[in-house]
Amino acid sequence: MLILLAFIIVFHITSAALLFISTIDNAWWVGENFSTDVWRVCSTNTSICMAITDQFREYQSIQAVQAAMILSTIFCCVGFLVFILQLFRLKQGERFVLTSVIQLLSCLCVMIAASIYTDRHEELHKSIEYMAEVSEGQYGYSFVLAWIAFAFTLISGVMYLVLRKRK
Repeated sequence: MLILLAFIIVFHITSAALLFISTIDNAWWVGENFSTDVWRVCSTNTSICMAITDQFREYQSIQAVQAAMILSTIFCCVGFLVFILQLFRLKQGERFVLTSVIQLLSCLCVMIAASIYTDRHEELHKSIEYMAEVSEGQYGYSFVLAWIAFAFTLISGVMYLVLRKRK
């Protein structure tokens, strides 16, 4: 049982790390001369970064992605703290339902963020306010990490749901 708990803790920490990296790092959409995420656009030639503000078209979509990724990261961290508290507070045989619900909320938030970005990426990158031509690019590794974090949070949410506290 101790090995199972150690695996679940490592899996949960990995999920949180993936969420932090995908939320913070500047690689949701990349090209030869630029990289962009939900916070800023950077030119790789000049190493100049520009924040994405309300002057950009589709700024509301970017704000929705930002909010959902932040909520997902917060839910994942809170879920870990609740898991640790429940580990020592629950009686034998009770389920980690609250931890599971929080982790599944994290899963839902990251799915919403990645889905909005997937659906709106063409409109997001057609704004004339960009300092470089960003419409000719491809998804970066932060976007891929967001989808991997979705899978990890879903799996860990289901694991918590079926996990029973044992001796």
